[in-house]
Amino acid sequence: MRRLSTCYMVSITMLGWAVAISQADQVGAPAAASQPANVAETARAAAKSGELCFRLTTPAELKALLGPPAKAHEENDGNGKALILEYPGVRAIFGRFGEGGPYCLFRVLVENVPLDIGMERTLTLRRVDDLAKLDAFSGVANISLVKLDLREQLAKLSRLPFDNQTQWPPNDKMPKGFEPAKLLQDGTNPGLGVRKLHEQGIDGRGVNIAIIDQPLLRDHREYKDRVVAYEAIDAEGVPPQMHGSPVTSIAVGKTCGIAPAASVHYYAAPMWKWWNEHCKPYSALLDRIVERNRDLPAGQKVRVVSISLGAFSEWPDHELWAKAVKHAAAEGILVVSCDSADLRIAILKRNLAKDPDTPESYARQLFFGPRDALGVPAGNRATAYFAGSDDYIFWRDGGMSWTVPYLAGLAALAYQVDPDLKPQAVPDLWTKTASRTAAGLVVNPTAFIAAVRKTAAAAKTAK
Repeated sequence: MRRLSTCYMVSITMLGWAVAISQADQVGAPAAASQPANVAETARAAAKSGELCFRLTTPAELKALLGPPAKAHEENDGNGKALILEYPGVRAIFGRFGEGGPYCLFRVLVENVPLDIGMERTLTLRRVDDLAKLDAFSGVANISLVKLDLREQLAKLSRLPFDNQTQWPPNDKMPKGFEPAKLLQDGTNPGLGVRKLHEQGIDGRGVNIAIIDQPLLRDHREYKDRVVAYEAIDAEGVPPQMHGSPVTSIAVGKTCGIAPAASVHYYAAPMWKWWNEHCKPYSALLDRIVERNRDLPAGQKVRVVSISLGAFSEWPDHELWAKAVKHAAAEGILVVSCDSADLRIAILKRNLAKDPDTPESYARQLFFGPRDALGVPAGNRATAYFAGSDDYIFWRDGGMSWTVPYLAGLAALAYQVDPDLKPQAVPDLWTKTASRTAAGLVVNPTAFIAAVRKTAAAAKTAK
């Protein structure tokens, strides 16, 4: 079962929309046409014909159809804002994804009854111009492009993610050299020599990772055999959300994971509700993981906690989180997060024309930030997708969230090689062994594991 609409709501809540638009942007210029005599019937007919379409209809197009709105205003929706256009008997709700993304239609109510604008159906693009209306976060995932001639659209397609459910036109209507199936397959390679480590038996076996994230699609073939414990905390009954599947597959996925033989203790948390509670619930959960660890047999103890969140040091109660992380380290557990106060990370994007195992094949996705930040691959790669147990998505621009499970997986490889490695030593070795490239520091899994071996040998000799 596809869960596209859920994906959109999570994207809005967790990633936020762009900054509030000005009043002039909200209302816009008055429509040239006068308002139809029966706005409600016009809206119903437009929905039936496809003129009013989920994600594709813009505020300007709605105004051209229905005339100037009686009222236009913003309303808070999670961490973002929605643009509301109101007419007699009609209420249209628009939102946008990512900073600077275009506004798109989410919902239309006619006399308080939602119109069917295709939210629960596979979205079929009507014309090439519709490509420009898609956000760079979800792209053309679960979208049909069969009606389009894409031969001249390579530039647009190169910025849009897609999944294995994307429906493409015939080959003679596709851009030359654009092969989605091959991109998906090649994109599962973690790169930077990770698969060569796997061939040596260094795959995280015997190591347990705790992942704190949103509710997970538990039966995805990429990691279903690796999740040995699952607990929903204040999120019981919430369906699988977008975020957990990519994170888990990057850490332990059997084809795209860094540590495909490691085990996962998964804690499903309502991050959309906890945001306003700052560090308190996360600190309590981390302490809970540490306390539970004491009662587990040696082979089941968690060694790494992965949490793709980076706001801890910005929150007023940061001392709670810092104390919990220190407590975990004292118990032999490394905590990896997006928080720059712990480790500065740069997002890397793979050059698709180059060897994924070569550090020089990666560039910074964002061209700013400290040069000594540790670059970690995230863009132009494939992961598991939450939409179904066999679904994968190819991300064009990866987020910071994807770098954390990559590093957590690397830590699992290190603990397999040296179970006595201190948590405090791991980030230091990541940085010391990183490759120096034009993009700055690029994490070097092979050199990192070699350094772990050297550290273990030195410790053994010292005894």
